[in-house]
Amino acid sequence: KVKDYITNFEISPDGKRALFGARGEVFTVPAKYGEIRNLTNTSGVHERNSKWSPDGKWIAYVSDKSGENEIYIIPQDGSAEAKQITSGADTYYYELKWSPDSKKILWGDKKLRLRYVDIENKTVTNVYKSKNWEIRDFDWSPDSKWIAFSDQQANQFSKILLFSVEKNQAYPVSEDWYSAQNPVFSSCGKYLFFVSNRDFNPSGSQTEFNLFYQDMARVYLVTLSKDTPSPFAPKSDEVEIAKAAEKPAPAPAKDKKGADKSAAPSTPVVKVDVDGIMQRVIGLPVKPAQYFSLAFAGTSIYYFRAGSQDERVVFLKYDVDKQKEAELGSINGFEISADKKKMLISKDGSYSIIDLPEGPVEIKEPLKLDRMEMKLCFHCEWKDIFNECWRHMRDFFYLPGMHGVNWDAIRKNYEPLVKYVGHRNDLTYIIGEMIGELNIGHAYVGGGERPAVPRVRLGLLGARYEKDPQSGYYIINKILRGQNWDKSVISPLTAIGVNAKEGDYIIAIDGKSTKDMVNMNEALVNTVGKQVKLTLNSVGDTKGARDVVVVPIGDEQKIIYYTWVQENIEKVNKATGGKVGYVHIPDMGIEGLNEFAKYFYPQITKKALIVDVRGNGGGFVSPIIAERLQRVVAFMRMSRNTEPGTDPTELIYGPKVCLADEFSASDGDIFPYRFKKYQLGKLIGKRTWGGVTGIRGTLPLLDNGELDRPEFGIYSEDGKEWIIEGHGVDPDIYQDNDPAKEFAGIDEQLNKAIEVIMDELKTQEKIIPSLPKEPDKSAK
Repeated sequence: KVKDYITNFEISPDGKRALFGARGEVFTVPAKYGEIRNLTNTSGVHERNSKWSPDGKWIAYVSDKSGENEIYIIPQDGSAEAKQITSGADTYYYELKWSPDSKKILWGDKKLRLRYVDIENKTVTNVYKSKNWEIRDFDWSPDSKWIAFSDQQANQFSKILLFSVEKNQAYPVSEDWYSAQNPVFSSCGKYLFFVSNRDFNPSGSQTEFNLFYQDMARVYLVTLSKDTPSPFAPKSDEVEIAKAAEKPAPAPAKDKKGADKSAAPSTPVVKVDVDGIMQRVIGLPVKPAQYFSLAFAGTSIYYFRAGSQDERVVFLKYDVDKQKEAELGSINGFEISADKKKMLISKDGSYSIIDLPEGPVEIKEPLKLDRMEMKLCFHCEWKDIFNECWRHMRDFFYLPGMHGVNWDAIRKNYEPLVKYVGHRNDLTYIIGEMIGELNIGHAYVGGGERPAVPRVRLGLLGARYEKDPQSGYYIINKILRGQNWDKSVISPLTAIGVNAKEGDYIIAIDGKSTKDMVNMNEALVNTVGKQVKLTLNSVGDTKGARDVVVVPIGDEQKIIYYTWVQENIEKVNKATGGKVGYVHIPDMGIEGLNEFAKYFYPQITKKALIVDVRGNGGGFVSPIIAERLQRVVAFMRMSRNTEPGTDPTELIYGPKVCLADEFSASDGDIFPYRFKKYQLGKLIGKRTWGGVTGIRGTLPLLDNGELDRPEFGIYSEDGKEWIIEGHGVDPDIYQDNDPAKEFAGIDEQLNKAIEVIMDELKTQEKIIPSLPKEPDKSAK
């Protein structure tokens, strides 16, 4: 059963069936009646990105059956074998899109190309090649003669272009000044819709004098022909004068069966006037936010909105004729049928085919996916995953030379081991050894289908305790600190009303004496989030004991970390007489940025700063933090009856040092490099981890496994060498921590940082000068 392995979904042109890609197979599912069809039945072959042709005849998909990514088509009912449409693949293929006439298939690839193939003659046409990034949002015009797509420019802005199939030429639609993406043609062929960031309404920061921009996008349209009036042109009610009666129209022509030929829908001819097209852009009257997943049907454009004021992602439509926006509720995704009458929606793992909605949607009749099944051959699947991981590295590794490694030979060396795999962990190990040959960080493999091991969680009290040999009860040696106002950092024994102290004895748990317990934790098994009664006393005796109720937690990591930071701050304050501030940044993600903001701004009045990135797990915010530490005083500011200060205000007016170690990794490597490069101060500790070639997440694998490909390398400003990767950043002052001393609470690296910064303060301490003599500007 593969309903939990769905990777893409689609709807048939008439809405009678849904199309799913799941665990490398292609399925169609009836809206109500009939059986589910597995069209491919190829365990060990990865079929993906399946798409139904608008005429209903074919289903296209990408398959690695040949050993490479190629495009295939198969009759929608599975009545014949699949046909291979492309050949000679040389890279990874992304999503497919059929032309409305069902004659061509369009796709983007890792070589930054946008291409289409004619399914009859199998001729591949190169539409466009980007210089900066992959092309993954594109659309066909209703008459299949134009392609709209967005291309990322060197300034990181995306630009909308139109490609003429007949002239084999691309034309810009949007300006260089505003990022634009997600182009979609209207059904009538008169308009092209897209999303663009053109609203500038800055919001203020509450941590410093700074502004930031969000909610910059709206949905825009451009009239493709200069003869097409704006749908928002001024309107006026005018009196109509009756016209003379016209001759009746001739009877419609009939086909051989007597059907009305004129009843068949006609394909609109799309007329594009490239000249002046940028001046024909107009925005829909919707509020600024983030918009994505545009699709057009009838007279309405459908889309998702995610604004700073939205509690959740909102599904909406805008009727261009009625000039009215309607909210359609909250779903995860949707696809509109080619006949523009039906919609497939997904929400929380359920799917349903509905009529095009006018109001909020909900899944009343979910598609029955329990019988979406395949015959699974684990060894076939493991072989495919191995080969696909090898190809992913080949196609995405940041340097095509693969660090000088003969990648074909590496595959041949490791491939024979795959037949001996008996468990997904075996496969993960082999792939890990293979990609390890590249000698690079961030080459991770994992996940996939592995048996889930049920675990019973142990309730934790946020304390360290040991059995007292004299009384037999457990004595509390240390209580970890917490913040009772923050649910994520609650230390149970510090909760209001508990009043536990270090040195107290835990006499009993839920009435059971701890004297008889070999390990007190046995009484806390399966108590996470539940009320537990503790009997406490200041002495190892039942006499005078008191009962309190605590709620054990399941993870002490946050309060261990919080306690460690607080103790470091206290050490620095005590050793420096309160002159030096201390900030630890655990990672370079949102949590790390939050920790920086939490502790940096309250300490800007300090004379110096120790920045600690030991154990920093990396992320992406190092340039943001480094920018704040680079700030220098421009002048002093004052106001009557107040103390003078620096401008900018939010800076440390004095020397800085940085602590790093062998566990400072990824962006935690890059931050120490920035610290040295910008000459912010001395780097103290040990050489950092040395893994900075960036990743962006996994591509789909058959069993939902994961493979990270190092894709984004960095090199020196002068272009002479690759930096940090494989070596790390060397400290200016080497200082290791003795493990035994560290366990005892002696942090030699922090002590060294305190020593260095105090020595620097002797000559670099900054004093805010007194006000100069008041100027005399009187008339004399």
